[in-house]
Amino acid sequence: MIDWQALGTSLAEHLHLPPAAVTAQPMSGGNINQAFGLLLGTERFFVKLNRAERLSMFVAERAGLDAIRHSRAIRVPEVYLTGRQTEHAYIVMEYVELGGCPEPISLARALAAMHGSFHTKFGFHCDNTIGSTPQPNGFSENWIEFWRKNRLEFQLGLAAQNGFDSRLVDAGHRLSGNLDEFYGDYHPRPSLLHGDLWSGNQAADAHGDPLIYDPACYFGDHEADLAMMELFGNPGERFFAEYDEHFSIDAGYATRRDLYNLYHILNHANLFGAGYAGQAMSMIEGLLAARSG
Repeated sequence: MIDWQALGTSLAEHLHLPPAAVTAQPMSGGNINQAFGLLLGTERFFVKLNRAERLSMFVAERAGLDAIRHSRAIRVPEVYLTGRQTEHAYIVMEYVELGGCPEPISLARALAAMHGSFHTKFGFHCDNTIGSTPQPNGFSENWIEFWRKNRLEFQLGLAAQNGFDSRLVDAGHRLSGNLDEFYGDYHPRPSLLHGDLWSGNQAADAHGDPLIYDPACYFGDHEADLAMMELFGNPGERFFAEYDEHFSIDAGYATRRDLYNLYHILNHANLFGAGYAGQAMSMIEGLLAARSG
């Protein structure tokens, strides 16, 4: 196990805090990392651990949180340290007391503002992960090509490697070859995205202000974040009405929502097994039917 006192000493030096005793308690932290609450004297921090070779995952997470913070649109936890110790990689960040679900109106305004942080190209300055799956983010001037290569085709390649039914992979490639038909005259701008914005990665802080965390950031179509919010939950009509007041939602979103969420369902199949493959196939068939219809 990690030497918590040594980590606490490094943290104290970084933050110019006096040396103090360190204690750590396990916390719930999802399926990918081990999570701990760390107490350094009277100061509390949140720590995630993984294998030493996964340090790049935490470095990329820090880059995403920094990008969101620099948008000045919505609160994210501050990151203090990333590094390795023996067989572990770690990320140490601000401990935030959570206050339940975010209020829809304030969340809508904050996300619309974050999505209003634009780049000149689609992608991100570093690759990152979606769950524990690599997520390539090489920059592109063409959104459809970016989504085809770095999202849909990448997951289909993993599905083939993992031995999924060739009918799923073949149908996915047919869909990939016809993505232009889902866009018409809709031309998204490269918005700053959280990238993994399901309900488990959003909350309110103790003051009731919205907070988001565990990002998989890149610059892309703002609809991709909205779609993910509907995949494992739903922010509700009040959220979408308010969001649309600040960042217009195109009429074609209702169809593209499944296209964007297909990426996440394929990723779940590749991470957690073929139980998600049937859902992915149904989504592909529906999208192909929508295209031909």
